Amino acid sequence: MASEIHMPAPVCLIENIRGQLVANQEALEILAANKNPLVVVAIVGLYRTGKSYLMNKLAGKNKGFSLGATVQSHTKGIWMWCVPHPKKPNHTFVLLDTEGLGDVEKGNNQNDSWIFALAILLSSTFVYNSMGTINQQAMDQLHYVTELSDRMRAKSSPDADGIEDSADFVSFFPDFVWTLRDFSLDLEANGLPITADEYLENSLKLKQGTTQSDQNFNLPRLCIRKFFPKKKCFIFDRPTHRKKLGQLETLHDNELDPEFVQQAAVFCSYIFSNSKIKTLSGGIKVNGPRLKNLVLTYVNAISSGDLPCMENAVLALAQIENAAAVQKAIAHYDQEMSQRVQLPTETLQELLDLHRACEKEAIELFMSSSFRDVDHLFQKGLAAQLEKKRDDFCKQNLQASTDLCSDLLKDIFSPLEEAVKHGIYSKPGGYRLFIQEMQELKRKYLQKPRKGIQAEEVLQEYLKSKESMTDAILQTDQTLTEKEKEIEVERVKAESAQSATKILEEMQIKNQQMMEQKERSYQEHVRQLTEKMERDRVQLLEEQERTLALKLQEQARLLKEGFQNESKQLHNEIQNLQKNMEKPRRICLIS
Repeated sequence: MASEIHMPAPVCLIENIRGQLVANQEALEILAANKNPLVVVAIVGLYRTGKSYLMNKLAGKNKGFSLGATVQSHTKGIWMWCVPHPKKPNHTFVLLDTEGLGDVEKGNNQNDSWIFALAILLSSTFVYNSMGTINQQAMDQLHYVTELSDRMRAKSSPDADGIEDSADFVSFFPDFVWTLRDFSLDLEANGLPITADEYLENSLKLKQGTTQSDQNFNLPRLCIRKFFPKKKCFIFDRPTHRKKLGQLETLHDNELDPEFVQQAAVFCSYIFSNSKIKTLSGGIKVNGPRLKNLVLTYVNAISSGDLPCMENAVLALAQIENAAAVQKAIAHYDQEMSQRVQLPTETLQELLDLHRACEKEAIELFMSSSFRDVDHLFQKGLAAQLEKKRDDFCKQNLQASTDLCSDLLKDIFSPLEEAVKHGIYSKPGGYRLFIQEMQELKRKYLQKPRKGIQAEEVLQEYLKSKESMTDAILQTDQTLTEKEKEIEVERVKAESAQSATKILEEMQIKNQQMMEQKERSYQEHVRQLTEKMERDRVQLLEEQERTLALKLQEQARLLKEGFQNESKQLHNEIQNLQKNMEKPRRICLIS
């Protein structure tokens, strides 16, 4: 069921306390209560560049994230605002506003690097906000992107050479959006108009060369291109004149520059329509509890001096969720069995059929809720618990049948026992009367429905317990000859042996049914596991194909740029050669 979102204002998700990052319990509890899929948008940029204003616009509010009005960084740590998604019902829009980067008061950019890395790890859309144009200064300020491979790991065990491929990061990195504030240039290239996206692509082109200067120029551009195959750019005019910038929270749209208002609307529309659900490797969609656990895993790793590792985070998440999935499946099984089963059942097979139906549902529920069950440990645990539950129900069923049959025999045969005590059958011909009454009461007992699987065995145990009483009545009956008494004793023995054979056959049938049920349970686990593994395999292949396609697309773009640069260089060389050839010719003509 969809979770209701009631957050009138943002709360701090990750506090920055004297340079130490700490997860805020209040925010974690808000996430834990939100079971909706999350679309997570994080914004990062230098301090006092208007990040918070854009996030408030995405929340549909003028106020919320603190804007501040001075040159001091106003947002500390990472703040979170969960609001209903404006275009996706039953989805939550999570906005993360981060502490401004490059605040001189901090005197240490180590903290900035972690804020930058966390924003990437937690978001599905990553917005980088900067002032002015994309020039070398802007690229230098984005040096955090060149440190990403030093701040996080995709795998717990990288390749043998210790290097992780950029494709490992691409598989879980967010989409990249660059917002350029107070942009004053005309979007043109070679005298022709271009889009903001084309401006970004042009700005990310690499230099051909191997000098240190070329490498420094190329490094941030190369990192952005490799880590973020999907990129988008938006430009914004200055919203109003400088003196009113500190009053943005109170200004209405008609008091702002119309171009800026339109640009902000286009930006918000794009984010609403194109930002994806936060998804982990393997197609795992992130909800509130999952994001909470990711926050804790990453912050704890940083606090302990380790690098946040995506693979480890997913595995830690899997441990938590798979354990919960087992409990959820068991709870479902218990609830369904309690509603469907009425003990005692008439036959063991009736109970096993009900168990099998509830077991199948429980396994399905586990499979739908679990992921990354390494070596199928949690599924094996579920299977063991379900087997024990089945055995417990069988024991309860047996006991319920025993108790019911014992009480029924007591009710039916108590008048006969009272008659024996009063000597009613201690007379000539009394034995035949006793046997007739006994047979009638047995028929009455056997005709009673829903006695359960112990009906015959409890009856025989009762009759066996009354053999001395029956024999005493037989021996005192003077109307019977010794020969007749012997024949009667043999008849009783034969009946007892026949009943024992019948009970033994029933036990063999029950054992066979239990063996068949164990095999069916095993096959059901295998069947559902096989189906899940096939779904996971297809999903993994699709994810790998998407990642590979993005990587190939970027490589093709790099090759194309290299070819274009070589062609341009060759063209220049040809022109220079032609000019050099023209000089002697002109000299000859002059002479």
